[in-house]
Amino acid sequence: MRLILFQRDDCRLCDEALALLAAARVPPFESVWIDDDAGLEARYGERVPVLRDADADRELNWPFCAQALSDFVLR
Repeated sequence: MRLILFQRDDCRLCDEALALLAAARVPPFESVWIDDDAGLEARYGERVPVLRDADADRELNWPFCAQALSDFVLR
């Protein structure tokens, strides 16, 4: 599983997602900021934060809770 968290700079929701990921002890993940990337901006725009499992080609959109996060990671 290769997890990527797509986020923005100065994003309160992204900070909330990071806190939830830490509390859930999610495996290591890469943080990618979409602000300066037109392609990522077009794809994720207002959906951030988005947690992506790049290996399984699936995404978990915000808002997500601890249970949804756990289900996503354990799948």
